[in-house]
Amino acid sequence: MKLLMLGGTEFVGRAITEDALARGWEVTVFHRGHHAPPPGTSALHGDRTAPGGSAALGTGEWDLVVDTWGGAPTAVRDSARLLRDRAARYAYVSSRSVYAYPAPAGLAEDGPLVEGSPDAGSTAYAEDKRGGELAALDAFGDRALLARAGLILGPYENVGRLPWWLNRTARGGPVLAPGPRELPIQYVDVRDLARWTLDAAEAGRAGAYNVVAPSGHATMGGLLDACVATTGGGAELRWTDPERLLEAGVEPWTEMPVWVPEGEAHDHMHRGDVAKALAAGLTCRPVEETVADTWAWLRTLGGAAPQRADVPTKGISAEREAALLGL
Repeated sequence: MKLLMLGGTEFVGRAITEDALARGWEVTVFHRGHHAPPPGTSALHGDRTAPGGSAALGTGEWDLVVDTWGGAPTAVRDSARLLRDRAARYAYVSSRSVYAYPAPAGLAEDGPLVEGSPDAGSTAYAEDKRGGELAALDAFGDRALLARAGLILGPYENVGRLPWWLNRTARGGPVLAPGPRELPIQYVDVRDLARWTLDAAEAGRAGAYNVVAPSGHATMGGLLDACVATTGGGAELRWTDPERLLEAGVEPWTEMPVWVPEGEAHDHMHRGDVAKALAAGLTCRPVEETVADTWAWLRTLGGAAPQRADVPTKGISAEREAALLGL
């Protein structure tokens, strides 16, 4: 297989690139040159947001293109149009954010979607991802695969969710833990997402799939217990009722990464239907493995995970946490 990876140097793109290399595929990485791609790839340079920035893609043929773009849909539109006669298939890593809010628990791929346009500039994440989907479909039709990921965790994370919890538990001491312990979470390890995307594309699958572990594959308790055990910092999880956290103005998802209390937002984020992807071969590793491997990677960086400039930093401040814990 000949793969053209649009991106391929960070988080999801890097995981897909490494998986393809492990299969013995021939991988070309098109990127802006800000980060080095994995060894063993061929590199093309360009910036899809700049006039003429895709010139390096003007020649070449591939079995598969994988695109993780999350900005202006016009970048996906222009790339897909440029490549549609020289690539057999196009896989677009989208997001479950494309479902109109609030998505009820158990929503499958046929649920209502946000509005989007392949001709739009960057507006908001959900609309941008939907526009990217439409752009891929417009150019490739039934040769387009839409992998609607949910929360993504694992090595190379540059968003700051799991790395924050790992660094926090590594510091030890009392840790504000958002309850309840048994609250189900729904996420996908980036490597499981990568493997499924390449498997599905190689098998000729098309259309939309919710690519995330089943709700309850892990819980907040299981995730944070794994962080404590992995980091060995002697952290003491102090489980706190969600009502108390909300009354104190604690922001779910941002100040308490991953956590969303039960209710409308939790149903939207952590209770999607993934039966279609499971039937198409999605397998999900244990949360303990995701946590341990992310910590091992993070330690190679001295604990300082990369942070996307367009994503706000995550995690509650030490002072605010201490105040809420009564310390």
